[in-house]
Parts: sequence; C-alpha cells; structure tokens
Amino acid sequence: MTRPNPTPTTAVLVAIDVAKSRNEVLIEVPGNRRRRRLTVANTRTEHDRFIAELQALAPRPVIVGFEPTGHYHRPLAWRLVQAGFDARLISSVALARTREALHNGWDKNDPKDAQVILHMLQIGAAKPYHDPLANEINNIQELSVTHEVISRAKTEVQHRILTHYLPLYFPEIERFKGNTRSDWFFALLEQFPVPAAITALSKEAFVAAAWSVVGRKVSKSRLLGDIWETAHRSIALPVSPDAPAIEMFRVVLGEARRLIAQRDAIEEAAIDLLGDHSDFQRLQQVPGIGPIHALTILAEAGDLRRFRHHRQFLKFCGLDLSTYQSGQYRGKTKLSKRGNARLRRTLWMAAQVAIRQRENSFRDKFDRYVARDRHDPDLRRKASTAITAKMGRVVHAIIKRGDDYRPFVEGPVPGGGTPLYWCREGASATL
Repeated sequence: MTRPNPTPTTAVLVAIDVAKSRNEVLIEVPGNRRRRRLTVANTRTEHDRFIAELQALAPRPVIVGFEPTGHYHRPLAWRLVQAGFDARLISSVALARTREALHNGWDKNDPKDAQVILHMLQIGAAKPYHDPLANEINNIQELSVTHEVISRAKTEVQHRILTHYLPLYFPEIERFKGNTRSDWFFALLEQFPVPAAITALSKEAFVAAAWSVVGRKVSKSRLLGDIWETAHRSIALPVSPDAPAIEMFRVVLGEARRLIAQRDAIEEAAIDLLGDHSDFQRLQQVPGIGPIHALTILAEAGDLRRFRHHRQFLKFCGLDLSTYQSGQYRGKTKLSKRGNARLRRTLWMAAQVAIRQRENSFRDKFDRYVARDRHDPDLRRKASTAITAKMGRVVHAIIKRGDDYRPFVEGPVPGGGTPLYWCREGASATL
C-alpha cells in the first residue's frame, strides 16, 4: 500500500480531475507525443461515451488515476472498475506538493491538476482504488457513517440539556443521569420536567406514576423516593409545567430520545448484517472492541488482508512514526497522523477500553510502560499511543492470518539482557 505502484510502459494513462458537474481528462497513449484532452460531464451519456473511447484503446492496458473529491468521484469510478480498467487513487496531499514542485507556485486549476495526476501516474505515485460497492463494504460504510452522525447529534442535544435546560429547571436531577445510552432519564424528564410536576404528587403517587418509566432498576423504590425528595429541595426556577419554555424543553427531550432509538436501531441492523461475518466476529474477541468498533474498522479499512504488512496498515491509519531531520537538527519523533482519522480514533478508543479492563496484554503493556511514574501525563500519553499501535497490529494479524484472538501470559525472554516481551495474540510483537 505504501510503495509506488509500477506503471507499465505500454499502458495508456488517463488522468481525471474530478469535479461536481464535469471532469477534466488527459489521455496519454504510448508512442504518441500529443496528449488528448477531454471534458466529461457527469451524465450517463457522457460516462458511456468516455468508457467507450477508453475501450477502443484495447488491447493496450488502461490505467486511470484520479484524486478523491468528496464523493463525486464514486459514480464514475464505479463505472470504470466495472469496465475492467485499472483505477488508482492520487493522494490529495501528494498532489498539492507535486503541483507546487512542478510549477513552482501555488496556482491551481483543473487542467493543471490533470497534468500533475498524469505525471504521478507515470512515476507510480498512486494507490490501487478499492471501490466500496465492488468490495461489498458500501452497506457497512453507510451504517458506520450514519451511526457516527447520529451519535454526534445525540451528544450535542444531551450537552444542550445538561448545560442549558437542567441548570434552569431542575439542576439537582443531573446526578441521576447515569450513562449516555440510557433512555429512562430523558423519559422521566419528559413526564416530570420540573420539580413542581413531582412535588404536586405524594411520594407514593409519584413512585406509582414513574414506576414503569424508569424501567428495570435495582432498588427502584429507593431511587424514585430519592428523586421525589430531591425535587422538594430543588433550587430550580419556579416555572409552571405547562409554560411554553417547558414545552420547548420537552421538544429537546423528545429529540434526544429519538436519536437514542435511531442509534440503537442502527446497532441492531449492523449486528444483523454482519452477524455471520467471520472478520466481524473475530474482531470482537479483542479486548476493547465491541460491535460498533468492529463495524467501523471493517467500514474504513475494508479487507485488512490487502495490507501485506502491519506497518502498511498502521500507515493507512496514520499511526506510523515520522521525524523531521535536517543537517545536525533532529526534531521529535511523533505520529504522522497522515491517514484515516476515523480508523485511528476507533483504535484509540478501543485501546482506552482495553487498558481499563482487569487483565489482558494491553493492560499489562500499559502498566509496564508507566511503571516509572504512573502520574506522569506525558508518559501516560505515550503509553496510550503505544497501546493504540499494538491494537492496530493485533487487529491486522488476526484478520490476515485468520486466527482467533488468543490471550497469553507475558514473560521475559530467556537469556537476560533488556527485557523483551512476545505477544501471542495473532503472533504480533509488542512495541
């Protein structure tokens, strides 16, 4: 994935600068010094004409390169892949740097970008294009992206409730909130949005009215009794439960509940879609990885077997190390972060869950890393980064080798010297 992909000298090179309504195309045929320029509109007729012209160049191999531009490149790329052409992606960052180097300026336009894309195809600075629809991960991607959108919207609504509505109308009830996946708290507020709605009832009447709202709870009577007593001690603004402001509060509460229900429905759909998927099941064997983390990994990385080495997968995630060095100066070695941000964040979150569990190799590695000073924030940050990289290696290993996750007991390597540790999870060595 990270090495230049050699370009056959006999291949026809096609560079496409993708845009919303039209695409600038530059075609170079071996032996022909004159390049051909085309403008292909994003219509079915124009796509058919363009593909027919490329097919007429047979039997020469045709290599098509383009820069991913939003999602506008997807329909044309799908048609090109189905037609049997070799489609390759051009990195946006690499394209910008190459354009500046070739033209010694920041000037940018579509024909110039097509020339730069063609140059990058010639030197092999492109990556194979893996079409989501052709590789059967389009449905997984849509589930993953929609789950993230809804989760972000849910978090925004809940923050609005906690920072605006509750401080005004019922500040003391926040301590009963629990985790963000609970619907009962918002259902209770929807029915009793202000202390006056609770204090108007006796304790027994309130417990009876709220009994079915809070669902299954340990010591439910004590919980509801505590809420009733809290309402009597509240410092909330004296607003009537029927006031227009409280109606707006109920609207926001209803939105929070709707988003929670939508998120839960997407998680169930993901489990139904991938329940029999061997990679989905295998990923969930790793400590810290649940259904949504496994869904995101498959959606963003596709088939991990296409990465020949775990270093390629780590670079795809942006978890590879980079150092700025010039002459006698050598900067700090840090993560490049030149990769898939969603995948990197997912592995980070999975690592944080794993190191909080009681016993696993990730927790053991983290403890060894911070043993010198457990309260040093910089050391803990570096340890978390190392655990994230290990999570990526283990994930790649168990999928590529087709092995189940195997817990192990770590110990020093015989022979003394610097203590080294060997990870039996997917036969992947720790950092």
